[in-house]
Amino acid sequence: MHTRETFFRGKEIRREGRTLPAAIYNLTKILLGRCDRKALFVPIRSMLFIAVVDHQEIIFLDGAVSRSNIELAWQNFRPQVRTSLDDPIPYEVAYYTPASLETMRRLQGEFQGALNQLKAKVSLPSSAEVIPWRTR
Repeated sequence: MHTRETFFRGKEIRREGRTLPAAIYNLTKILLGRCDRKALFVPIRSMLFIAVVDHQEIIFLDGAVSRSNIELAWQNFRPQVRTSLDDPIPYEVAYYTPASLETMRRLQGEFQGALNQLKAKVSLPSSAEVIPWRTR
């Protein structure tokens, strides 16, 4: 069953550049790719937050305050600038509430933990097939 959610974005109060560890970025792409919807919902239970991952950005909602108002968003990911899959990914954080400035201090680590919990629940293929490359 699919439901439609609507989120509201307030006035941006601050924006800053950061880098996201490759492990977090890569795992979001893997889990989103295995999702049958356009967005992946990731509960961050330790903070009572919900992250919504789509192909453009990751938004964060404070579940204890309002599940429809975006507190902050990670945007403008630039994976093309890295030279290795292990390199961190540059991105920007858009802050929409004064509380989001403090939230960001914990969010990256807690988000990674929530992604790992979600990965443990999602069945990933346990084997792969290698197809031989034929030369002419």
